[in-house]
Amino acid sequence: MEGSRHFIEVEIDKDLENGVYDHVCTRFPPEPNGYLHVGHAKSILLNYGLAVEYGGKFNMRFDDTNPTKEKTEFVESILADVRWLGADFEDRLYFASDYFQKMYECAVFLIKKGKAYVCDLSAQEIKEYRGDYNTPGRDSPYRDRPVEENLRLFQEMKDGKFADGERVLRAKIDMLSGNINMRDPVIYRVAHMSHHNTGDAWCIYPMYDFAHPIEDAVEGITHSICTLEFEDHRPLYDWVVRECEFASPPRQIEFAKLYLTNVITGKRYIKKLVEDAVVDGWDDPRLASIAALRRRGYTPESIRKFVDMVGVSKANSSVDYGMLEYCIREDLKLKSPRMMAVLDPVKLVIDNYPEGQTEMLEAPNNLENAELGVRSIPFGRELYIERDDFMEEPPKKYFRLFPGNEVRLMYAYFVTCTGCEKDAQGNVTVVHATYDPATKSGSGFEGRKVKGTIHWVDAKHAKQVECRLYENIVDESKGILDEEGALNLNPRSLTVLKDCRVEPGLANARAYDRFQFVRNGYFCADYKDSKPGAPVFGRIVELKSSYTIPKGEL
Repeated sequence: MEGSRHFIEVEIDKDLENGVYDHVCTRFPPEPNGYLHVGHAKSILLNYGLAVEYGGKFNMRFDDTNPTKEKTEFVESILADVRWLGADFEDRLYFASDYFQKMYECAVFLIKKGKAYVCDLSAQEIKEYRGDYNTPGRDSPYRDRPVEENLRLFQEMKDGKFADGERVLRAKIDMLSGNINMRDPVIYRVAHMSHHNTGDAWCIYPMYDFAHPIEDAVEGITHSICTLEFEDHRPLYDWVVRECEFASPPRQIEFAKLYLTNVITGKRYIKKLVEDAVVDGWDDPRLASIAALRRRGYTPESIRKFVDMVGVSKANSSVDYGMLEYCIREDLKLKSPRMMAVLDPVKLVIDNYPEGQTEMLEAPNNLENAELGVRSIPFGRELYIERDDFMEEPPKKYFRLFPGNEVRLMYAYFVTCTGCEKDAQGNVTVVHATYDPATKSGSGFEGRKVKGTIHWVDAKHAKQVECRLYENIVDESKGILDEEGALNLNPRSLTVLKDCRVEPGLANARAYDRFQFVRNGYFCADYKDSKPGAPVFGRIVELKSSYTIPKGEL
């Protein structure tokens, strides 16, 4: 139905109906100068999704035209992110640097047409000559150099005869244009630097606004889908493909970026956090990079659901991070085994349970998904429970353990609290209780009811593990930046619990295995720090949130 299609689909439909193109080819063109964040996922999935929808092709291409900031590490991380999200580029992996010779030939072609010239002005002088939105630009004194001289100087730039910044090549367009991007932009600069892909083969490099349209045209891209900040650059994009006389020029269409509230996505800030060891890398689970979300335990399906819910529009807006958390909860609630883990343990002794006895109890792996089956868990006289599941003097409506109160131990028995032991400082060290053998879970017991159910692990067979609880890396109450532009870091962004006790089966968890820990949230085995038999679990998300999905987005 026409009304349900977003504006990019409508524009592609028109192009196909009018014969502008007879197929669709899109691309994802990141610069390999950092790790991708969740906003990039929208671009990846949008471009890939359009190619799939129209039976077309999707290319993966690195815009690696700036060797000052690019690293092979970033190339590898981006490829891992794109593949993880499920965007299949098949064998179509390209680099802008693959086309450096073609870009050079295009520049020479423009010089010969009188559409480009070598300029000796410094970067500061070029900026001054360009003017601003209230001041028209002025022609460079080198704008009317003869074609032959421009060709010679450009060749000498390529041959390494000039220092960085000494000369540039500029497009000759219109210094009086109301669009500053069209005021004779620089299209080539001298940079004596090694490139991660081409080594020292070049000492001149094309500017992004010149390189990008050529890359698209060479690859046969039909629709160059990019974010709104490139809208003012579209006239230059069109000028390049037109003046370079490509037979089937691509069309640029812009859409709104994906912004998350109170989340750091800027590469400059993340780079500093990494360098200052505030985080343990670009994939630290407290960050919003795709690699960080993957390490934290987010699934590709949850990211795709999130991007679908955000939608495609022309208007910039911010999305509550709670929506992303909603998507991972929805994805995991039927997939994840629900296990028992005690994060802040205190011992519970059932005084009338036979000493030395262990019985195996049956527990469903997921009450909402019977296909995940059942498991056996050990139960004995001594257990671990959460410390906050016992109080000596409870407030009203506290239904867990306190002297004289009876609760159900999940999948086990009713127990009645009889008291506790304390250390010299008054801290509770042991809780005591008695059990009723007739109340075994699954036995058909239909007697009295209890209001509280608590989880537990058997003390003898429990595995001691480390669990990590994450909060936002920034203090949301203060905003991302302080008055001086520094990050308002949250000192509670990471809580490490080293004495957690979990079911014995969790000792076999492998990297990226995900579980729901009863009452404590969804957790994932950390791929960096987990070892065989000694997993480290990080909380993906808590079980509940105050966030509600706006009407119409479900």
